Amino acid sequence: RPLTTILFDDFNYTNQRQLKKNGWIVRTVPGWPGVPGAKWLDTNVTLLKDPGNLKNRILRMTSSTDGTPENTTQTQICQQRKFFEGTYAARVRFSDTPIVGPDGDQLVQSFYTISPLKAPMDPDYSELDWEYLPNGGWGIDGPTLYSTTWETFSPEPNWKKDNVFATMNGNQGGWHTLVTQVSGGKVTYFIDGKLFAEHGGEYYPEDTMSINFNLWFIRDGMVAAKEMRKYEEDIDWVFFQAGVGMTPEQVEA
Repeated sequence: RPLTTILFDDFNYTNQRQLKKNGWIVRTVPGWPGVPGAKWLDTNVTLLKDPGNLKNRILRMTSSTDGTPENTTQTQICQQRKFFEGTYAARVRFSDTPIVGPDGDQLVQSFYTISPLKAPMDPDYSELDWEYLPNGGWGIDGPTLYSTTWETFSPEPNWKKDNVFATMNGNQGGWHTLVTQVSGGKVTYFIDGKLFAEHGGEYYPEDTMSINFNLWFIRDGMVAAKEMRKYEEDIDWVFFQAGVGMTPEQVEA
């Protein structure tokens, strides 16, 4: 299968039919990651005018919980698996607080690429993550941005992981341009034009990946509150160019 050479999508859609026609899958299948028993709903994806710029349109993911698995909904969109070396970029809006309900749940707001795990500790597994945790998680308190490059992992119940990651503490609510270069044995991450992390060696991807965005709650990371809370992550655009490590300035241009 030929690899995609360029993808650019600015989510200038009025309905999900148009979104799906351009190769996006809105997840409805239950399962990992997040809260076991949570639902992944296509109604959590909306296409709307950008409140900050009414000439622009955006895709919004909204996930919700009242602290119980049966009333937890999570959100994911996925572009087909056909991407490998080159430059990935997206403009996303992270949020620090829920739009309704009490704050404090540990959740993950992401832009990432991934290949299927064919077996536990599969050596060809490839995953490159941008993940924002506004209420901390994974052993770190407070708002934290992660970039993680994976060699492989073994899923629950025999959880083992082989990855490298970088973190930045502090609130990241608002719009950001995230760039991931995959070129010449190195994966380089930039946020808003600034170098964030560089990983290589065995962590360099080995296989074609899909492009994904998701918004999910960390298992056992809920606050003790019964009120419904809802969180958002917005996507303005996503870009990929094969075979070239482009600078953030080149991506913006």
